[in-house]
Amino acid sequence: MKKTHYSKLKLGAAPLVMSVALVSAPAYAQDAAVEGAAPGEEIVVTGTLIRNPNLEQSTPVNVTTADTIELKQSNVAEEVLRELPGVVANIGSAVNNGNRVAPSDVNGRVDLNNIPLALIERVDALTGAAVTTYGADAITGVVNFITKRDFAGLEVTASEQLTEQGDGNIFRVDATIGANFDDGRGNAVLSVGYQQADAVYQGARPFSNNTLDSYSNTFIGSGTSVPSRFSGTRPLGPDGLPITDPDTANNGVFQIDPETGTAVPTFATYNFNPFNIFQTPFERFNIYGQANYEVSDAIEVYTRGMFSKQTVSTIIAPSGSFGGAVTINLNNPFLPANLRNQFCGFNTTQADGTYTPLFSQAECDAAATAVDEDDPNYRTVTTALSRRTPEVGPRISDYQTTFFDYRVGARGGITDTIDWSVEGAYGESENIQTIQGYTLQSRWREAALTNDGVTCSSGNTDCVPVDLFGPEGSITPEMADYLQENSTSVNRTSLAQVRAIVSGDLGFASPMAVQPIGFALGGEYRSYKAQQQSDLLAKTAGELGGAGGAAPDIDGAYDVYEAYAEIVAPLIEDKPFFESLTLEAGIRYSDYSIRGAGGYDTWTWKAGGSWEPGAGVKFRGNYSRAVRAPNIGELFTPTSTVLTNLGIDPCAGAAPTTNANLRAICIAQGAPAGTIGVITNPTAAQANITAGGNLNLQPEKADTWTLGVVFQPDFLPRFNLSLDYYNIKINDVLGTPLPGDIIAACFDNITAASASDPACTSIRRNPITGGLDGDPATTPGLFGLTNNLGRLYTDGFDLLMNYNTDVGFANLAWSFVGNWTRHSKFNANVASPDSLNRECVGYYSVNCSFTGSIQPEFQFSNRFTLGFDAVDVSLLWRWQDAVSFEPAQLAADRAAADAANRDGDGVLLPIDDQGCPDFDGADPGACVVDPQFRKIKAQHYFDLTARFNVSENLVFTATVQNLLDNKPPIVGNSIGSTTYNSGNTFPSTYDALGRRYAVSAKLKF
Repeated sequence: MKKTHYSKLKLGAAPLVMSVALVSAPAYAQDAAVEGAAPGEEIVVTGTLIRNPNLEQSTPVNVTTADTIELKQSNVAEEVLRELPGVVANIGSAVNNGNRVAPSDVNGRVDLNNIPLALIERVDALTGAAVTTYGADAITGVVNFITKRDFAGLEVTASEQLTEQGDGNIFRVDATIGANFDDGRGNAVLSVGYQQADAVYQGARPFSNNTLDSYSNTFIGSGTSVPSRFSGTRPLGPDGLPITDPDTANNGVFQIDPETGTAVPTFATYNFNPFNIFQTPFERFNIYGQANYEVSDAIEVYTRGMFSKQTVSTIIAPSGSFGGAVTINLNNPFLPANLRNQFCGFNTTQADGTYTPLFSQAECDAAATAVDEDDPNYRTVTTALSRRTPEVGPRISDYQTTFFDYRVGARGGITDTIDWSVEGAYGESENIQTIQGYTLQSRWREAALTNDGVTCSSGNTDCVPVDLFGPEGSITPEMADYLQENSTSVNRTSLAQVRAIVSGDLGFASPMAVQPIGFALGGEYRSYKAQQQSDLLAKTAGELGGAGGAAPDIDGAYDVYEAYAEIVAPLIEDKPFFESLTLEAGIRYSDYSIRGAGGYDTWTWKAGGSWEPGAGVKFRGNYSRAVRAPNIGELFTPTSTVLTNLGIDPCAGAAPTTNANLRAICIAQGAPAGTIGVITNPTAAQANITAGGNLNLQPEKADTWTLGVVFQPDFLPRFNLSLDYYNIKINDVLGTPLPGDIIAACFDNITAASASDPACTSIRRNPITGGLDGDPATTPGLFGLTNNLGRLYTDGFDLLMNYNTDVGFANLAWSFVGNWTRHSKFNANVASPDSLNRECVGYYSVNCSFTGSIQPEFQFSNRFTLGFDAVDVSLLWRWQDAVSFEPAQLAADRAAADAANRDGDGVLLPIDDQGCPDFDGADPGACVVDPQFRKIKAQHYFDLTARFNVSENLVFTATVQNLLDNKPPIVGNSIGSTTYNSGNTFPSTYDALGRRYAVSAKLKF
């Protein structure tokens, strides 16, 4: 399962946002209805350390109750958050908040699947910084999971889900038992759960079975296919441009025609979509226990423990050699003569700078008859090999995660109005990834050199020569067994923490108020450690075919000492136009010590208040200065080459042949001159990028403020409304430049760009193909180390409404949650006047992945529930605004297409209505996104639930999710980040599974 992070900023794969997943003691949300609170019961408010039964905080909170979770039939905590308008799931990193639980990887991400839904009382999503409560982490908001307390009895719940197509089965069972003891002074509860989910493959849905190119709206697949594809460089003519030999069609890229056995310049691609997954299969066991005991009237001790063990198996398309360099001897018995001649036509650089074919025809013919390496006619050629290996089978990754987190503490009273609490916690997570079915590039290189087809030229008796040139099936089981090897990587993290708090009231009130002034003082210590340990295969760049880059060893740690104070002061109460006027403020000091890199300290603070003039109206506002400290991955990850997303390479196609300045830049970046004119866009829109951590990073800083109104009118009982504006700006953002920003820094003004500009020369190309993809050992690609140069900004409105009334034949409950996100901007380098302040609200592209999946401008969620004597019928209506392809990326694509669609004199050649070339011999890559993929219309989803109270002890629930079977919008596979753009759609945003049926039964005593 993915470790998922949520935030109001919705910031995507780059580790830019904070705040998730506090497992806390039970409470009642002040901004939600508190009918469940017994008279005089103390209320613990999310976002503040002060405990007071009559205070309402100044920041907005969206509450999801256990009842809502039951009606939706959510299976994991992640699903609860996905339903909130304005919140987008992403895989960015975050340090947890409050009573933190141990993160699951070096980037501080928390696996929400460890949180037991069976014991959740409610989920609070707070907008705006909660800095004094959660410290140098919660810069944009916080999600707080509140568990039940003093549970007594036995509750067993079992559920089953299935799609209408009959796949994607999810089974879940939870058993919870609790009891009070010693005349109610103590309580203990234990919950045990099991969950199992089946895979849903993209090949099981017609819209995702084939890989669509978002630019041409045609099947694209992967260039790593079968039969093999070989890439090299062409000879150059007197003008310095590559020439094409019409007799051999020597265009630098060849593939074996499986019918004729000859090398041809066109090639088939491989359809990888059917192997990819819309629902990941997994199995999970979890145990959660908590207990509390009143030792005396003044002291209570408590404890909580969590344990989870998960097994996830993912299956993706077969491995192979993904553009890795191999050396082939021209007397290889598997090598066809036609392809040998193509190899001999590759260019080479002479001492005087001229280019000639690698070997003459005479040399080529003689090399074909060489006996061995000692033969004077023996010749070899180095080429980029792209060969898929269905003979090996799919790539399988088994992830086994073991997690535990334990907390113990004591609390009590110093006086009647002042309390204390001291607690400590420790948690660990271990994730072991074992992969199989991956071929090794070193073995491709060794097995490619053979004189007889039986033994390898290396002399290694274990080596089995491989036929690189035949159709599917030409790699025998013996060859396949030699090519592959298993590999293992292990992630281990731990978090130790201790904190102490004194809170209560000062014993006196403002002269015009009744309630006393509340306060909290505390201190905290946390120690984070994280390691990633990989075997030699996993940490060697380019060794595992299709692994997306190396998994380097990481070993980092840091400690945090903190002190904080908070005050809430009712200034005026029960006066005309001032039913209440309350101010609040807080401050926190944090001292970080980073292993091997010194440390730094930070200050965070907040100030806010609320005013109730009467008539059920309350105004509230909050301003905070917050920071987020870099996590271990951002600090300690070694520089390595991995994958990013890029659909269009400015050096691809014919453009460099007509623009001398562009050609010079491409060559300066490492493209061989012989590749100019035949460089291809990155395969499957995935380019290489060299990135890594940075021990010199400083915390990012945020200024956040919220302003809102709460309305609970006397003339309309059981109705409440809250409308809040949020404004969040983050400076010194911890992140990396977006792919579009890296490309734009060099290529945006191609007439003025310089081949010696560091923005251009930092991009390093494949030394064989000239592209930005291929073997990471030789192709660094783009360059983007983690830095503090960026700025993020978002603002918008949250609207919450609730109403409950008797309609005669039933009780009607209505809830509405709506969000309008006005802006979500990212500037990768504020120091550069040319850096784009990229707006991504309502847009999607490879660059807008910083927002997570897709952030619509408007979203809302409506739930209508009719409650009868023994039956509840509930309809959930979710709506998402229309979105479109990012205008800035469309403009960049148009510029690239325009450059490519000009002849040698700079004259614009004919183009069609899609901006693509409309003439014979046109470059098919020189166009922009297909018009029908540039917009996604608004989407509606409906879920219908019926809950039957069969008896006092038995509840049966049936749900139809996606009632109208709304199909996902189709936009192709190369229009966005592959983290979110998969199966020709965006499955994190839009339902890809279709109509689903869910049933559950709850038995309680």
